[in-house]
Amino acid sequence: MKRLAWGLLAAWVLHDLEELATMPSFSQQQDLPAPLAKVLPMSRTEAATAIGLTGVAMTAACAAGAASGGRSKFFQASLMGFGLHAGTHLAQSVVLRRYTPGLVTTPLVVIPFSLWAWRRLKADGVPIAPSDRRLNLALAAIVPLSHAVARLPRLRRRYEEVRVSPTMNT
Repeated sequence: MKRLAWGLLAAWVLHDLEELATMPSFSQQQDLPAPLAKVLPMSRTEAATAIGLTGVAMTAACAAGAASGGRSKFFQASLMGFGLHAGTHLAQSVVLRRYTPGLVTTPLVVIPFSLWAWRRLKADGVPIAPSDRRLNLALAAIVPLSHAVARLPRLRRRYEEVRVSPTMNT
């Protein structure tokens, strides 16, 4: 089970390396729909920070999975979230009708690893923990929170620019 748990981290790293390599240039595209164009732009530093913060949580979940033989609710919820988030990658590409960050590794890594991991847990007799709504909500908040934290320096710079702007002080 330790290999399975740390395999989740390896699969996540492969997937997020693709996102890191492609997210900054994708997010700067001028023809994105208006809601995305305002929310999405990320520098390489912001993307790396967001991915790194999410990676801390993923590493903790994998450590919990390795220590518990795959029985940890935290690990199982993280594995479930990793697999289910494949749907967001596929849906984004369908809606935008183009490549979106993470699309290549979704069918090559995310979906196959997730399906294999669940089959392996069941085959090894690991009890599947019932879903915990609060844990699932907390885990679902990690990615948006990591993106928000990654953008804090930019927001602070904007605040400082507005605060000292001569046109705003007249």
